Amino acid sequence: MRASGSDSYAIIGRVERKVVLSPDLPEVCRFGLATRGGSSLQAVDVEWALHRGMNYWNWCGHADGMSQAVAKLGGKRSEVVLAAELEGLSRRDAEAALEALLHELRTDYLDIVTLYYVESQGEWDKICGPGGAMEYLRKRKQEGVVRLIGLTSHQRKLAARWAGAGLLDMLMIRYNAAHRGAEADLFPAADAAGIPVVTFTGLRWRELLRPTPADPPGFIPPSAAECYRFCLANPAVAVALTAPGNREELAANLAVLEDWRAPGEDELRLIREHGDRVHGHAGEFW
Repeated sequence: MRASGSDSYAIIGRVERKVVLSPDLPEVCRFGLATRGGSSLQAVDVEWALHRGMNYWNWCGHADGMSQAVAKLGGKRSEVVLAAELEGLSRRDAEAALEALLHELRTDYLDIVTLYYVESQGEWDKICGPGGAMEYLRKRKQEGVVRLIGLTSHQRKLAARWAGAGLLDMLMIRYNAAHRGAEADLFPAADAAGIPVVTFTGLRWRELLRPTPADPPGFIPPSAAECYRFCLANPAVAVALTAPGNREELAANLAVLEDWRAPGEDELRLIREHGDRVHGHAGEFW
C-alpha cells in the first residue's frame, strides 16, 4: 500500500468540534471512543469519556467496559450515538448477530451497525444478494431497530465503489499520517455519495508515537494528541476514533479535547514526513 494519497486538503484555521451524521441522530463530538479486544477500559472510564464530551461510541462486539456503560446509560442513551460491529454475510448470520448485540447492550436499538471488515467484492456480493445481510438490515432500519447501516474495510478502492451503490449510510476506514491513501481513493467518493466517513487506527498501532531508524537528528515523535489532530484536521473525516487500552492512554488521548485546533503547516509537514518513515519501517498489518 502507498503511504500517501493527496496531501492537498486545505489547512483550515477552525476545525469543527461536532458533527451531525444523520438528521435523526444527535450531534456528536468528532473525536470518538472505540473499544477493541484486550482493552482494560472499565465502565467508569467510558462514563468519564462521555462526561468529557465523547458521545460517539464504537463497540467491538465483545462484553467489556463499554457494553457495561451502555447498559447503565438509562435516560442518557439518547445522548450517545452507538455504533456496533456486526459479523455475518447472510441474513441468518446478521439476524443472530444483531440480536446478540442488542441483548448484551440491553438496548432496543442501535444507532449504527457496521458490517465488520468486508474485504472483497465476493463478500459484498453475498451481503447484497438474495438472503444476504443487507436485506435483513434494511428491514430492521425501516423498523427503527437500526438507524444507519455502515461498513468497515481496509480496501479503500472497493469501499469507494460500494459507497456509490446507495445501500450504505456511512463508512469506516483506516486513516492516519502513515496511511493517507484514503485522501485520494475514498474521501472524494464518500463525499460524492453524501455519506460520512469514520476513521480508525489513528496511531498506526502506536507506531507513530515511536522513533524510526530514518528520523533526522533531534526529531521528537508526535504525541497521541498530535496524531489525532492530524486526522481531525481533514474535513473529509466525520469522526476519528481512538481505542485506548487503559485509562492512562485514554487520558493522554483526551488531550486533543483540551487543545482543539488545526495543526499548522509545519506540524502537518512534519507528521506527514514521519508517517512516511513509519510506513516504510514498521511493517504491514491488518
